[in-house]
Amino acid sequence: MAIRRSIVGIDSPDRLASALRDAQYLADEGLATAAYLALALGKPLLLEGAPGVGKTEGAKALASVLGRQLLRLQCYEGIDAAHALYEWNYPRQMLSIRQAGDAYINIYADEFLVARPMLEALRHPRDTVLLIDEIDRADHEFEAFLLEFLSDFSISIPERGTIRAEEHPVVVLTSNRTRELHEALRRRCVYHWISYPDPALEAQIVMMRASQVARDTANRVVAAVGALRREPLAKPPGVAETVEWAEAATLLNEQGAPWPAAFKRAIGVALKDQDDIAFMAPRLDGMLQEAAA
Repeated sequence: MAIRRSIVGIDSPDRLASALRDAQYLADEGLATAAYLALALGKPLLLEGAPGVGKTEGAKALASVLGRQLLRLQCYEGIDAAHALYEWNYPRQMLSIRQAGDAYINIYADEFLVARPMLEALRHPRDTVLLIDEIDRADHEFEAFLLEFLSDFSISIPERGTIRAEEHPVVVLTSNRTRELHEALRRRCVYHWISYPDPALEAQIVMMRASQVARDTANRVVAAVGALRREPLAKPPGVAETVEWAEAATLLNEQGAPWPAAFKRAIGVALKDQDDIAFMAPRLDGMLQEAAA
């Protein structure tokens, strides 16, 4: 398989990590290496991890680094090929048939074809990044269909024939691991597990994404979020919630709320489940005091 360094314009994991940083995404050595190898080898990149660790943001940052359009296919239970690949615009076909009368009309021309993300990626592999988001939410039938697509990056349209990409498109798949993915799907990908960032890295992310947040505030919120993640919560806060909590608490503090009361008042930015909020209520003051120390 041909190496794609000339297409990417980045010749090492370190340079990719630097480019991602410029796109406001901090990737550790493992993620930068996996992403670089996926690009260089022309293979899909499979990112697994808990919700909120930055899988989707990573795909967005990669598209930004490459200067390409991000095509996002959000998976869900019951998704089928029509939503992922293409469908025909039947109302427009019928209207054109009536207007044509006895004249010949090709109702399978491009003007009647509604391209979905996967077909768009095949048509424009040099201009797009295809994100297949939360593949674990789809059913096994769609996963089996996806195996064929990822094998040779081609699809067969009965009315048009086979459409094959000129080169392997850049494809990123994400999974929250709500179910196990088929081994055949994993074998087709470069795999990387994204964990919650360590406190130092998460504080850097907060400072990068929320420029108005002071370093002390970033350290406080990271410590508090770390404590929350150690609790048996239904929906522990992700990195995005860390950034937003820091911003919200900073705003309230600027309006006169003292620390750590500002964090407590903004708890709905970090925790998005009423049962989690009720569970943490008796111990929240102590946890925030400890985080602020």
